[in-house]
Amino acid sequence: MSALTPVLLEDAFVALEPLTPEHAPALEAAAADGELWNLWFTSAPTPGEAAAYIAKALEGQKAGLMLPFAVREKSSGDIVGTTRFYDFVNDPRRVAVGYTWYAKRWQKSHLNTACKRLLFQHAFDTLGCVAVELHTDHRNLDSQRAIERLGAVREGMLRNHKRRPDGTLRHTVCFSVIDSEWPDVARWLAMRLERLAG
Repeated sequence: MSALTPVLLEDAFVALEPLTPEHAPALEAAAADGELWNLWFTSAPTPGEAAAYIAKALEGQKAGLMLPFAVREKSSGDIVGTTRFYDFVNDPRRVAVGYTWYAKRWQKSHLNTACKRLLFQHAFDTLGCVAVELHTDHRNLDSQRAIERLGAVREGMLRNHKRRPDGTLRHTVCFSVIDSEWPDVARWLAMRLERLAG
């Protein structure tokens, strides 16, 4: 299987479904919960733009640059956000996880822990990655704290690294989990998920 071949990843809490154009209405509704497009640090689509957002993600997939997912929360059955693999490197094999956003009602719940556990598990156990990277805006302190709670190590910051949706330049804070850390991180995420979802 190619590293960026669409695949369904799921557990008892969440299903990460290969992103398709059919997810557009549900992603519109998810982004509207909290009007996420108004947050300067998020990539959530503005009203009416979910189809274009998905099309751009699928272009990246076709080019072999990323693997996007729609996030379905199992207890409600709702599509509540999106995430993806990107920046895949084959040697040494590593990948980044990002472009992640969730409807406001699911933020700071068990959802992010469940999603990241599935993504890490696929990256390390199936794809054979030696590292998984996570990147966030230096001004997004909530995201940085959430990444640290996953057990990722802060590596540093890339200054003037990317443009935000509003066109301003952002510094990107970089975190990672490496393969030798994955067994301990997996145990930590399982305990954390049991506590959060219990």
